[in-house]
Amino acid sequence: MVRTSGVFKFATILFVFIVGIFLTFQLLDLNLEFKISDILARSVPNETTAKPVRLKCGLLRECPKSHFAFKMASGAASVVGPRICLEDKILMSSVKNNVGRGINIALVNGRTGELLKSAFFDMWGGDVAPFIKFLKEIEDGTVVLLASFDDPATKLNDEARKLIADLGSTMVSQLAFRDNWIFVGGKGIKTKSPFEQHIKNSANTNKFDGWPEVLEMEGCIPKKF
Repeated sequence: MVRTSGVFKFATILFVFIVGIFLTFQLLDLNLEFKISDILARSVPNETTAKPVRLKCGLLRECPKSHFAFKMASGAASVVGPRICLEDKILMSSVKNNVGRGINIALVNGRTGELLKSAFFDMWGGDVAPFIKFLKEIEDGTVVLLASFDDPATKLNDEARKLIADLGSTMVSQLAFRDNWIFVGGKGIKTKSPFEQHIKNSANTNKFDGWPEVLEMEGCIPKKF
């Protein structure tokens, strides 16, 4: 009877020992799997928290490789000057201190996107002759970006309007005192440009006291090959 009791106790202890070892390995296995899965989870980027990709000039859609990305805005009344961005580079702005009252213009190489020249011409108190000379000297294949600030039209005569129309503008003939206007064209263009906006200076619709609201435009300009 004593021997049977001893055997039973030994068997019980052995069973508990085996179960304990089994449970220990199970726990170790679970813990190992947890750590591995945790490491893997941390190594995979979280799509919900990934930062959105910023496009050139802050455009809403990406341009094809055969195009230049641009974004521009007209001046705001007589306070804030226009802003012209091409391929994520600010060509003209109040911050760069290279804008002024009248018509602001930037010339860009149609193949490389390189800024060739920028200038502004006062169409209220200035002379239109230097502007006409500037327009006549633009070479074929040049991308031309223009933006109004304050008043772009008082001194703008028929000759100057014709030269701008030859760059692809359809709205320059309507440009009047304190209108807002932005335009992208090119020297040697065969068709009318799709990149142009114009808003009339009107006491009934002006957003500012004496000036219309700011115009903004963005898009993709085909490169010249």
